Amino acid sequence: MKKAILVLAALLAVSAAYAQVTVEFWHAMTGKNGEMVQAICDKFNASQKDFKVVPVYKGSYSDTMNAGIAAFRAGQPPAIIQVYEVGTATMMAAKNAIKPVYQLMAEHGKNWNPKIYIPTITSYYSTSDGRMLSMPFNSSTAVMYYNKDAFRKAGLDPEKPPVTWPEFFQVAEKLKASGMEGGFSTNWISWIQLENFSAWHNLPFGTKSNGFDGLDTQLVYNNPIVIRHLQNIYDLSKKGVFIYGGRENKANPLFTSGRVGMHFESIGGYGNMKANCKFEFGVARLPYYPDVPGAPQNTIIGGASLWVFNGKSAAEYNAVAEFFSFISQPEIQAYWHQNTGYLPITQAAYELTKAQGFYKDNPGPEIAIKQLLNKAPTPNSMGIRFGNFNIIREIEDQVWEDILAGKISVKDGVNKMVTEGNKTLREFEKLYK
Repeated sequence: MKKAILVLAALLAVSAAYAQVTVEFWHAMTGKNGEMVQAICDKFNASQKDFKVVPVYKGSYSDTMNAGIAAFRAGQPPAIIQVYEVGTATMMAAKNAIKPVYQLMAEHGKNWNPKIYIPTITSYYSTSDGRMLSMPFNSSTAVMYYNKDAFRKAGLDPEKPPVTWPEFFQVAEKLKASGMEGGFSTNWISWIQLENFSAWHNLPFGTKSNGFDGLDTQLVYNNPIVIRHLQNIYDLSKKGVFIYGGRENKANPLFTSGRVGMHFESIGGYGNMKANCKFEFGVARLPYYPDVPGAPQNTIIGGASLWVFNGKSAAEYNAVAEFFSFISQPEIQAYWHQNTGYLPITQAAYELTKAQGFYKDNPGPEIAIKQLLNKAPTPNSMGIRFGNFNIIREIEDQVWEDILAGKISVKDGVNKMVTEGNKTLREFEKLYK
């Protein structure tokens, strides 16, 4: 009996020694992109037997971030959480909650080299001295999608999308006149028509290098160029040329259903466009106003990165480090990039994708990369890093809806966005200064 107990104990010890370490990965991806998150995790899980990453969908970006914060406070956070770029400053300030990626990889990352990543992407998620705090994952930038079939019907050249905003507005009116319900729509009014618009025109969105150089930053985008731009869109909304489809990415169905001929969305939506558009579509750079000196400059990234919560075991952190190393491999990054449209986070993955001939049949994703790298970033175009920025975007969404409803003028509305946003920045500064 004693011998049997000893044998059983030995077997249990061996079993425990080789037990698979499981970690949860909370994310906000749906549709094609959600399928790709599952596919990436499945590939990692099949590549070895020691670790298992379990992806868990937690709702929108905002919902996912809020769920993670609540879980951390309850002492039950996931190991990995996907946080959209506007949550970066908030996560950076929550130092007790996160385990920096550079620290994680130094402890468990073996031959990990931070220099393999594209600097214009990783700088967004790094300290001022270049130490990565989170792992870039679904990095994107804003582009213009357009319906080539609708262009042909309206007598427009499908291979010549509009380059400037004046041209764009003329094309939008022609599409409307051709029988379409509207000429254009846009997702993410803040990210695309305020933040990227400002960077593309080398205009300051905020002080302190758009928040990169300190918490005592202020929003300053209520300039005549931004006001003119939103006034143009508002005026076309009264004619039915611009159609508002809702907040975040809720306007996508307006384009995929063929109701509008042009649409502004993330290049990360490329996979979904391919899956849902029943017509030939193209991808083009964002338009610019030719009377703005220096335009076009470069666009900024959106999307999200992967943060690691504190409070996990060494074995769990080892699993996360292995997963991060796996998803950084050129083959995996190329697979992700080619199937979603999100930007490759390493130069090697970009070069591999070019070598595989992917851009010959799919020029859209490369257009986005070249737009992002159009010029060397300036303090106005290297990104946005504000505390409570998710709240600021909600303010901007609400005011934009009030503008469209005729409750406030465009000029007064933009000034209100800035004033209310700055109050939110001061609240954040009080908490973390």
